[in-house]
Amino acid sequence: MDVQSTNRRLGAAAIFNIGDVLAQLGDDFPSVTASKIRFYEEKGLITPQRTPAGYRQFRDADVERLRFVLALQRDHYLPLKVIREYLDAIDRGETPHNLPPGVSIAPRMVSDDLALELKGRSRRLSADQLRAECGASAELLDAMLSYGLLEQRDGFFDDHALRVAKACTDLFAHGLEPRHLRPFQAAADREFGLVERAVAPLSSRRDGASSARAAEAAREIAELCLSLHSALVQTRIAEMESQ
Repeated sequence: MDVQSTNRRLGAAAIFNIGDVLAQLGDDFPSVTASKIRFYEEKGLITPQRTPAGYRQFRDADVERLRFVLALQRDHYLPLKVIREYLDAIDRGETPHNLPPGVSIAPRMVSDDLALELKGRSRRLSADQLRAECGASAELLDAMLSYGLLEQRDGFFDDHALRVAKACTDLFAHGLEPRHLRPFQAAADREFGLVERAVAPLSSRRDGASSARAAEAAREIAELCLSLHSALVQTRIAEMESQ
């Protein structure tokens, strides 16, 4: 009986080397190579363990993640950035949005230990939890809510709200109160309108791949809008310094 069979018989987690992984995936994905697997590791799509000598050790979860990545690339031509977002959602214990039709998530993609860890890592934050993480007072949090900078869903806040609250709290330390920040909300709404218009041709399609590409394009356009905004503000600061 080989080592892998013994591990399975004893209930231990199976460990594979890169050759074992290629053998498991080769029938379904004949073009997969060791260099491609190493490339996916460099991109953070898989994180095999290492022996003290530096050899990679793959587990069932790693193999299933590779199968997931390879299928999305081969069958749906999705870019790695979109696939990475799917995997990040899975690692957070969430079901990815807009998965292409027919794509399923293998239960072994996330290890049992990680699944238990993620289960307790919910980002549904109460008002007290939000204030504790961003350092805002109750009065400052109320002001953020009253000026429309924050939104609650079912009485809780999410990670996006936490980032907004942290930024508002830091700006408050510089003398900028929530009432001064209302133009940012208006500007965000206008920028979202531009993004929505730009990705409308993709969003109007009903297939999952188009929805994923629309989401990726929306994020890229939003990042460019932020870069433009920052560059324009920096230009004004430079003008102020030159006076």
